[in-house]
Amino acid sequence: MMQQVPGRTLCASVLLSGLVLASTALAAGTATEGKTDPWVERGRYVVAIAGCNDCHTPGYAENGGKADGKVLLTGDALGWRGPWGTTYPVNLRIFMEKMTEKEWVEHARKLQARPPMPFWALNRMRSGDLRAVYRYVRSLGPGGRPAPDFVPPGAEPKPPYVQFPAPPK
Repeated sequence: MMQQVPGRTLCASVLLSGLVLASTALAAGTATEGKTDPWVERGRYVVAIAGCNDCHTPGYAENGGKADGKVLLTGDALGWRGPWGTTYPVNLRIFMEKMTEKEWVEHARKLQARPPMPFWALNRMRSGDLRAVYRYVRSLGPGGRPAPDFVPPGAEPKPPYVQFPAPPK
């Protein structure tokens, strides 16, 4: 007959409890695998309703809001020309891959950009929405090439581009 030693019984109980908790946590982790992060889903929603894809995803507007996932937010070669020069929608995947979430939120708060980028809307977004946008863009992974460089006023950009009229005087 075995004698139980009080210290060993306590140690075995603690060990058994730890194993049960660990296996429960492991099972819970497995159950959530394959599910999408709610922050990513929120970011997908914010990007859609804010119109980010309209400019930053090639062909998005022309295709009625449809695009292959490989090109989402990869910028565009369609220029926007006006008195400010010619601007191009930046590849957000490349732009954000070098930033932390905190750096992105700080950048978005202070952004001042040339037309037609509605930077004022980005400046006013809630921090949670900005974090969600960041997580969504980062979830897409790397992709695409950098957008063409800014073309200063008076210089002729390569087509295609949208021509804005001069503002009224």
